[in-house]
Amino acid sequence: MSSRTIRKVVVIMGGPSAEREVSLSSGRDCATALRETGYEVTELDAGPDLAERLSEIQPDVVFNALHGRWGEDGCVQGLLEWMRIPYTHSGVLASSVAMDKERTKQIYREAGLPVAHSVLASKEDVMAAHVIPAPYVVKPYNEGSSVGVYLVNEGANGPPKLSSDMPETVMVEAFAPGRELTTSVVGDRALIVTDILTDGWYDYEAKYVEGGSSHVVPADLPKEITALCMDYALRAHNALGCRGVTRTDFRWDESKGADGLILLETNTQPGMTPTSLTPEQAQKTGMSMAQLCQWMVEDASCDR
Repeated sequence: MSSRTIRKVVVIMGGPSAEREVSLSSGRDCATALRETGYEVTELDAGPDLAERLSEIQPDVVFNALHGRWGEDGCVQGLLEWMRIPYTHSGVLASSVAMDKERTKQIYREAGLPVAHSVLASKEDVMAAHVIPAPYVVKPYNEGSSVGVYLVNEGANGPPKLSSDMPETVMVEAFAPGRELTTSVVGDRALIVTDILTDGWYDYEAKYVEGGSSHVVPADLPKEITALCMDYALRAHNALGCRGVTRTDFRWDESKGADGLILLETNTQPGMTPTSLTPEQAQKTGMSMAQLCQWMVEDASCDR
């Protein structure tokens, strides 16, 4: 789509997921950036009347700033395909697969990308006994942004007590020690590598609360590791069939060199808040927030 034919953009945000507040923040910042570039922007909190509201507004493009389930897992993408409204980010299938952490890892393995050992287990079994040797991580297999993540350390007295809002099936993954690295992809280009520094676990608070983490960008890494992160991020993006912008997260155990680098997951709709990694990486490579958002709008389409 040419920018000359795009006038009205609806930024959908909020929604019913566990990441609603982050999505609202992302959406507002993206809407501001798009207005700076001259688009007529409507901010729309995605509710049960989403299709009706979009029919009333009749946008040229929907900028999808939703995070988590319903907005990031193929559901809203299917609605937009049905309505034939061009939209940003990945399509139905890639969004659905990337939200499912176990299916994502299967695709990584088939593409020759390194991952940590993991199993799917019932919530009941995980709370009854260690299903794999500690240390390990327990997390929902179909949520994002470190929602509901439990770290079980080596020597723990017993299995974790999971909260009532955890799903009935969870992923139990061998803990991967080392540095937290991440690389964004825009279109067919991996941008740069960020080293994420925190005092503890890189959880929801560390990601989205100001001061929760600090970022070294570009990361101070051996050239080989930087090159691998860039290569792996682009290969993951393509293997999953993603479009637009994604961000792939890694852990790197320095003591093992290249063999210590593993993929954790690919986020098909990275955060776009003031503390978010992808806008920061874009800026470091010469693309402002406004330019990044404009690129995403111009890249929008159906049949993604």
